[in-house]
Amino acid sequence: MKLATLKNGKRDGRVVVVSKDLTRCTDASFLVPTLQGALDDWTRIAPHLEALAESLEHGAVPSERFHEHDALSPLPRAFQWADGSAYVNHVELVRKARNAEMPETFWTDPLMYQGGSDSFLAPRDPIRMADEAFGIDMEGEVAVVVDDVPMGATREEAAAAIRLVMLVNDVSLRGLIPAELAKGFGFFQSKPSSAFSPVAVTPDELGEAWDGGKLHLALCVDLNGKPFGRANAGVDMTFDFPTIIAHAARTRPLSAGAIIGSGTVSNKLDGGPGKPVSQGGAGYSCIAEIRTIETIETGKPVTPFMRFGDVVRIEMKDAAGHSIFGAIEQTVEKYEH
Repeated sequence: MKLATLKNGKRDGRVVVVSKDLTRCTDASFLVPTLQGALDDWTRIAPHLEALAESLEHGAVPSERFHEHDALSPLPRAFQWADGSAYVNHVELVRKARNAEMPETFWTDPLMYQGGSDSFLAPRDPIRMADEAFGIDMEGEVAVVVDDVPMGATREEAAAAIRLVMLVNDVSLRGLIPAELAKGFGFFQSKPSSAFSPVAVTPDELGEAWDGGKLHLALCVDLNGKPFGRANAGVDMTFDFPTIIAHAARTRPLSAGAIIGSGTVSNKLDGGPGKPVSQGGAGYSCIAEIRTIETIETGKPVTPFMRFGDVVRIEMKDAAGHSIFGAIEQTVEKYEH
């Protein structure tokens, strides 16, 4: 089934069930007011939501037009947002841009940071920043929402806890990252609010594209209306979701509604760095990666980070070309305090 949270003037919105083709939705707030509430009581609530989804497909319940612009992120705020870095190719390239060596352990021990989860952007909200010099970048990712995960969970327990899948734009401020990481205490100012796809889906909606740990479909990233990235999320993923979830739960339990991100989707090409879509490659899911490759090849980056007025669109389509999660589409705007 497909679930979304619509704006209703309240911080956490109202939960709706969305049709498979993303054209219609039906109110589910009579079952549970919010998506977080559903996740808190998933075993009891999920069958009722699934029945509602089936009735919606058959036209047996009242429905309304589903407008992606009316959607908040599926969880407008969450108790936990932990972003991994499952595509080590991306990590390797970005560290090269900072002239930072990559330890061999990065191939065996996942990277993870704890992001701000108290105020996610809606999928069509602008990205407002005070200064272009911050180095405004998008990061196209896949994320899962989990049920309760016990501390020390096995990979199998982690896999069984996955309830929903969605897309992410993990906004990064590349100009602030090096100095912040140099302090030795991790990201904070350089990782502002993220945005998630209008719709979150249960894994069964993904069919054969979901193998229980990876999503084998291209992540479509467009910048100013032109194809920027088409990397396949199931390719070159060093750590699958069960591995990342178990890593996050090594020393703490995860509560229902925790969001775990994949990190920037990144594909190699013939064992080396990827190429732009315009050159027949899979492109990139963030600007930092193409800038790194430009630096490797020509000695300096050419592609600028996002500027005021730029528009990024992140979407994923099924084998028939239909949007699965709806689109994240955001314009970069100047923030005025």
